[in-house]
Amino acid sequence: MTSHHTRFTATRLADGRELVYVDDSEPYVSGAATRRLDDPRPLGDRFAPTTRKDGSQRPFVGPQMRLDPLTGEWIPMATHRMNRTFLPAADSCPLCPARPGARYSDGEVPDTDYDVVVFENRFPALLQVPGEVDETTYLDGDPLWAVRPAAGRCEVVCFSSDHDTSFADLTPYRVRTIVDTWAARTAALGAMPGIEEVFCFENRGREIGVTLPHPHGQIYALPYTTPRTRAILRQAAEHRERTGRSLLRDVMEAELRAGVRVVLETEHWVAYVPAAARWPVEVHLAPRRDVPDLPALDDAERDDLAVAYLEVLRRLDRFFVEPGTGEPIALPYIAGWHQAVPGAGRELGRLHLQVFSVLRAPGKLKYLAGVESGVASWISDTTPERIARRLQELAP
Repeated sequence: MTSHHTRFTATRLADGRELVYVDDSEPYVSGAATRRLDDPRPLGDRFAPTTRKDGSQRPFVGPQMRLDPLTGEWIPMATHRMNRTFLPAADSCPLCPARPGARYSDGEVPDTDYDVVVFENRFPALLQVPGEVDETTYLDGDPLWAVRPAAGRCEVVCFSSDHDTSFADLTPYRVRTIVDTWAARTAALGAMPGIEEVFCFENRGREIGVTLPHPHGQIYALPYTTPRTRAILRQAAEHRERTGRSLLRDVMEAELRAGVRVVLETEHWVAYVPAAARWPVEVHLAPRRDVPDLPALDDAERDDLAVAYLEVLRRLDRFFVEPGTGEPIALPYIAGWHQAVPGAGRELGRLHLQVFSVLRAPGKLKYLAGVESGVASWISDTTPERIARRLQELAP
């Protein structure tokens, strides 16, 4: 890959949310020109108090989360998200750049173009409210039901200004910009007080529940450690105590030794279908070097990732074909980066990407029912070896 340069330019939207342009093209990357930084929308301060019917003021209240005493899991309560934008037309998509003369005037990006852009979600499930004390209280005064502010942060990452493209259609150069963006935001959000985990992810496809089809992902800075990460850390700690080694590294090396489920190898990355894959289509992508998180990747690893990840996604988009026509089906998927957590347990983490789909056959979805939804006991509809063989067949 040619020498890669990015320029980060931060500004504030009309309601006070942060927006960051990430440029990799001229004249912006050199600073010869600057994107539009002002937001002309008549939006009020998002933390402003609301006025009751009797004229009194009610202070802004952020989302809260409650602890499930049966599982020890925090559950954010984000009722305001019921009113977020749902499947808008292309000319009214809030993630598209501004278009002079268009009927829609409430887009989130002030400029008429961008390379990559990041901004705070307008309908966040997690939000740090200025002046709000992050302390535990109890619902109905009962110590069984702990309640805390959901004091995190949710960001949107728009991968392209082109509404009709997808991540797999991007160039390696642009994907490298996105990798740099994930890394920079992970470092910034992980340094915020009270944040225990940073999760960068992309949802694609209506089958996944995507409400905005514009190519974008999200980053959650969570004020708690998520259940899956807690489980991985618990298993990793037991493995370290028993063997003295890293569980996540041992898993990758075991997949390389077996070979049958490895679908891609590059100088710095290995993609494989995990031996206990639970989804109808699932791939993990891990660095060969022990890397805790995205900010720790060096330039060579980032360059290589941009190529390897695109190859994985392009194969996934050919995994299923339409019966009769043989046309490839754009796979609905969730792709998420699992990173080491700040603080205690960080030495047990190891960076890896998980990509999976709920599509089990053309026109057929995997629904979580019975023991899967009821007691979280998984039953796979296929075998990891079958998934791997299909992805191996699709190699260039």
